Amino acid sequence: MERLEKINPISEEEIDKAVNYLRDTAEISARHKAERIFAEEYKKTLKALLMKEFTHLPISAQEREAYSHSKYVDHLQEIKKAVFNDENMKALRVGAEAKIEAWRTKQANIRAIKI
Repeated sequence: MERLEKINPISEEEIDKAVNYLRDTAEISARHKAERIFAEEYKKTLKALLMKEFTHLPISAQEREAYSHSKYVDHLQEIKKAVFNDENMKALRVGAEAKIEAWRTKQANIRAIKI
């Protein structure tokens, strides 16, 4: 059993922190995902709204003007932030889940050695 402690030194306190972190960040994680999805979907709406400003131009030129518009570029920065927040939160939560799973494996190994 001492050998397992050296291989995988995860304390009960760390597991409690990981479980609490997952519980405490559930809502903010959902918010980050919602903001990301909204930002990605709103990009289509923004493009359409910007194209409407250039109805006197052919469709391809309307599209070019919409894509190069400062509002569109600003929105791309918002998407960048939303994706970062969502992916960062997801990675932190996966890390906490991995720690819990490693602890479970350790506990199962300890039980197997005792049998």
